[in-house]
Amino acid sequence: MRQKVFSLLLFSAFILVTGCNGNKGQMKAPAETSTSAEANPAPVIGNETDLLIKELESGGDYVNSQQYPSLIKASLVYEAAAGKNLVIDMRTPVEYAEGHIKGSVNKKFSDLPAYFETGIKPFEYEKIILVCGAGQQSSYATSLLRLRGYGNVFSMRWGMSGWNKTFAAKKWLAHISGKYESVLDTVTHNKPVAVRMPDLATGLSTGREISEARFAKLFSEGTDSVFINADDLFKNPGAYYIINLDRKDKYNDGHIQGAVRYKPEGTLGVIGEMATIPSDKTVVLYCATGHNSAFATAYLRLLGYDARTLRYGNNGFMHDRMLKKKTELSWTPFTEADVNDFPAVK
Repeated sequence: MRQKVFSLLLFSAFILVTGCNGNKGQMKAPAETSTSAEANPAPVIGNETDLLIKELESGGDYVNSQQYPSLIKASLVYEAAAGKNLVIDMRTPVEYAEGHIKGSVNKKFSDLPAYFETGIKPFEYEKIILVCGAGQQSSYATSLLRLRGYGNVFSMRWGMSGWNKTFAAKKWLAHISGKYESVLDTVTHNKPVAVRMPDLATGLSTGREISEARFAKLFSEGTDSVFINADDLFKNPGAYYIINLDRKDKYNDGHIQGAVRYKPEGTLGVIGEMATIPSDKTVVLYCATGHNSAFATAYLRLLGYDARTLRYGNNGFMHDRMLKKKTELSWTPFTEADVNDFPAVK
């Protein structure tokens, strides 16, 4: 009798499993026991790196917040001119003198920390808007300042190229190109095993101290080594670890040779993801416009990676393809339609 009851219960369990899975008579195979922890040990994270990540998380975890990336359109900057806002122009004094947004102040990248600490009272402004020629240097700086705790800083999308045609002709309109469309890669390249993250060697013992030291170092270094041009990258793409920050369908349609796709969300601040990025190789990040990749580059450089962002993003090497497939893949090719006709003062 007990044997019959046991058999009936076993048969009922079988029906329940197959019914829930919709496999019509096929029992779902039991989940395999993961051995990845044994085959691939946990990535090595230095104590200073761990303290810095925790410090950034305690400060609001900006890179995983709804405010990331903090971009603002030129039209909104123009409309908000009468408000309690401050525009900081990061271009050279010569470029600034040739024409700038009325009321803006001219500050170079390396002077921003001191200016925010002693030159102004940042939180008295509703918005502090950083402006450069193409929007990528200002995006990099905005990311660092946001990570530092200044929650009202924005980067103007497209830079002064979005303000009027005079500026666009020298930057975005002069650098959009389809030059390397014929050598795009369609092979999916997987991430390597998560091994380690860069070792920080500040010699400091608290997250706050380490954070301050890393920010000071990045601002003192300037931005010359932050950006890379398409011509330099395509000469020898194998010399770099290339990160694609686009959607999967865009990546599958064509990417830089050897590029590995990382999700725009769910990578920064995630140790298991970041530890797959080689710490002994120059890393190049790119997206459609170079804005988002500049934000991400700032975070990775803060953590010790030799990271760079590709100038003008996909627009700098496959612009014609982006125009052709704009509707199909929701590309954002820069065109004259993105340029406003706002006045500039000298």
